[in-house]
Amino acid sequence: MIQNQERKLEEIAAMSSDEAKNILMENMFEKARIDAQIKMKEIRDEAVLNANRKAREIVIDAIQRSAADHTAETTVTSVLLPNEQMKGRIIGREGRNIRHFETLTGVELIVDDTPDTVVLSGFDPVRRETARLALEKLIQDGRIHPARIEEMISKASKEIEETIMQAAQDALMELGLPPMPKEMLHFIGRLKYRTSYGQNVLKHSIEVGILAGLMASELGLDGQMAKRAGFLHDLGKANDRNVEGTHTAIGGEIARRNKEHAIVVNAIESHHNEVPMTHPISALVQAADAISGSRRGARGQTLESYIHRMEKLEEISNGFTGVAKTYAIQAGREVRVMVEQDKLNDYDSGLLADEIAQKIQNEMTYPGQIKVTVIREHRSVSYAK
Repeated sequence: MIQNQERKLEEIAAMSSDEAKNILMENMFEKARIDAQIKMKEIRDEAVLNANRKAREIVIDAIQRSAADHTAETTVTSVLLPNEQMKGRIIGREGRNIRHFETLTGVELIVDDTPDTVVLSGFDPVRRETARLALEKLIQDGRIHPARIEEMISKASKEIEETIMQAAQDALMELGLPPMPKEMLHFIGRLKYRTSYGQNVLKHSIEVGILAGLMASELGLDGQMAKRAGFLHDLGKANDRNVEGTHTAIGGEIARRNKEHAIVVNAIESHHNEVPMTHPISALVQAADAISGSRRGARGQTLESYIHRMEKLEEISNGFTGVAKTYAIQAGREVRVMVEQDKLNDYDSGLLADEIAQKIQNEMTYPGQIKVTVIREHRSVSYAK
């Protein structure tokens, strides 16, 4: 009887029982997916509402209490001359002076048609600053020959080393941190001559230390430990290009060699997610680093890289189904995505925003964060004739 009934039902419905099962399963899957999206949106909205409110309070309070400069001076690479005749004296007979100077400093000295100016070119900013100081001493002295060049470079090197140590001591005093080993002070002081996207690394490190310490105190964590970790997070950038490895790994090794606390070492190594974080202070250091780097005016970038980043943002967003138009706004801090209302519903739009944000995070490198806004609107159009 059951089999007869099934056959009659299949004849009436014009489909087999397997086809009916598949349709039923598809409907159930679709309903479950929509229910899951609704529930996920409710949970996410509630978590974001509470978490964002508290996070904003902590971050805003920390930023307000940290009054850092928006700009930092960069290392000077050109030297003014008192007259054009000085260029010939710098070059020397058959170029012996300029060759000797470049050999000792490791910096290229460019003498061209620019009036009363020579240019120092080199990848190492500490060497470049040493060469600048030595050249200024030679010009002031007036006696330019190989022996005098060696003497002035030696004096300049000692002065730069003193400046490096003094810069490190001043930074520790500004942050209220206890003394550190001489090797650590040497690396910290070298950050004075390093820049990252136009931002002075030593000033950036001081700012990150202050922000991390303030946020840690608000959360009931060890403020001094967080301040120390934030200050040392970019320690690896003090090493020159001859040392292999990322700056996080190099910085972690320097800190470990000088017996820094394990929390500090982990914060240094994990602030770019290269190793797992083992303490909340590591997350605070990462957040403080993003705040300092993404603050308006803190870092500069070339027009070409800016345009490339804007184009890449729009290209990633346009690659998803249902996207009509994409606009990168707020200098690349936000992406607004217009979707076709007949292809995506409201819950699909929420899922699309997450997918775009995840793809941007995986494929691009940028300071701070990028907001993804998906806009879906229904328009009814009629014409009066």
